Amino acid sequence: MVPAYKIGEVAALLGTSVDSVRRLTDSGRLPTVRTSGGQRVVDGRQLARFMASSPPEAKPEAIVARSARNHFPGIVTRVIKDRVAAQVEIQAGPHRLVALITREAVDELGLVPGVRAVGVVKATNVIVELPRA
Repeated sequence: MVPAYKIGEVAALLGTSVDSVRRLTDSGRLPTVRTSGGQRVVDGRQLARFMASSPPEAKPEAIVARSARNHFPGIVTRVIKDRVAAQVEIQAGPHRLVALITREAVDELGLVPGVRAVGVVKATNVIVELPRA
């Protein structure tokens, strides 16, 4: 099941403000739907398409120190599966991560475009995690 994201969640995933996301939705660049309670939400598939086609620019950062393991929270934008292996693309802010993992792992995690995921990078390995809901 592909989730729908609240405006605040979209802002966190895009690394921007809630006001900026509202401007994107008001302009029609990022479609929303209304819940039964009247709240605007963004369909996960729509958000995945938007993030894959419009990744934000990377901002230069002054890094003082960083651990060996780096976590990149984002959203799955593409999944390609064959009988044994799978390719999973995650857009995490300005970063596009590609993980090659087993098809079984993709199926067990329910990875489809629009699902939130965290890419964990250590050396040349990318591990896919799901954040707590």
